[in-house]
Amino acid sequence: MSAEAAVAGPLVSPVNSHNEWDPLEEIIVGRLDGATFPSDHPVVSCNVPPWAGRMQGVVSGFSYPRVMVERARRELDQFVVLLQSLGVTVTRPDAIDGRKRFGTPEWSSRGFCNACPRDSMLVVGDEIIETPMAWPCRYFETHSYRTLLKDYFRRGARWTAAPKPQLSEALYRPGFRPPAADEPMRYLLTEFEPVFDAADFVRAGRDLFVLRSNVTNGMGIEWMRRHLGPGYRIHEIESRCRTPMHIDTTLMLLAPGKVLVNPEYIDVDRLPDALKSWDVLVAPEPDPIDERLLKLTSMCGKWLSMNLLMIDEKRVIAERHHTGTLRALESWGFEPIPCDLLHYAPFGGSFHCATLDVRRRGGLESYVD
Repeated sequence: MSAEAAVAGPLVSPVNSHNEWDPLEEIIVGRLDGATFPSDHPVVSCNVPPWAGRMQGVVSGFSYPRVMVERARRELDQFVVLLQSLGVTVTRPDAIDGRKRFGTPEWSSRGFCNACPRDSMLVVGDEIIETPMAWPCRYFETHSYRTLLKDYFRRGARWTAAPKPQLSEALYRPGFRPPAADEPMRYLLTEFEPVFDAADFVRAGRDLFVLRSNVTNGMGIEWMRRHLGPGYRIHEIESRCRTPMHIDTTLMLLAPGKVLVNPEYIDVDRLPDALKSWDVLVAPEPDPIDERLLKLTSMCGKWLSMNLLMIDEKRVIAERHHTGTLRALESWGFEPIPCDLLHYAPFGGSFHCATLDVRRRGGLESYVD
């Protein structure tokens, strides 16, 4: 520490977020500039709806059509204005060119986009962790956030990067086929090396809940468990989804003692013991999407209606189209704030996916008996 810094006193980290519901003060929102269809790879095609997967091989490596980008950008801009009107500081990553090719000695790929910061970075307290993602096209995605990360670090945040994966063929099971409903669960990923997406984790203070999926393997979960140490507990969520990817359409923590679950994927009787005392709110059936182009290009399933962003323990931003979800939230005592982000689905998600909460007003607590 320099003499000047010593006189000024210890740095106070601008990063502070321990759960999904403390009052939100600062957030990163993704961008759509340079968005490119993901390069063709089994880890991409097995994790998107079948109709999107079939289209994937045809358009991979091409820029998204301008009409899709502009429609989603208009909604995203309105979402940013809404956040700012609620007193939230909004920061954005640098623009990228997803068409650029890159690689390692074992493979090469074009990029994707930086629409979903929730996937590539996990905030635990005052630490931002860059995650080792299993999609080759996302290998350098966090570079577009480096301007922000370096600024947070200079101001006192902790900044960690998990081991960069090789993503060699040994990580992926050859000829993988998702299991049928009556078959034992299996995953595309082997245990060759630790990989995980941050969006497979949700946080409740000293307890984190994780979904093992086709982008998060057992070694990735164990890496996080050892990295965080004995001050934290990581609980694995059991899902009935045959192609699991990202916990935020399966289980969402809304407030202390309140958890929202997907009735298609979750057996309430098989939730971890840590959630046994919580109120379990069952998500209503999503409102159908009638727009044909959106149905064909969405990278997400119908349960994107659960992809909510908590402003605090009461206020929650939710998709305006899903009126059933808005009514249910209101009946449970929340104050839903309707917003449009339906056309963000072709880029990977909705409100939770499109953001990374950097600072929430609150400290580290335990919410589990």
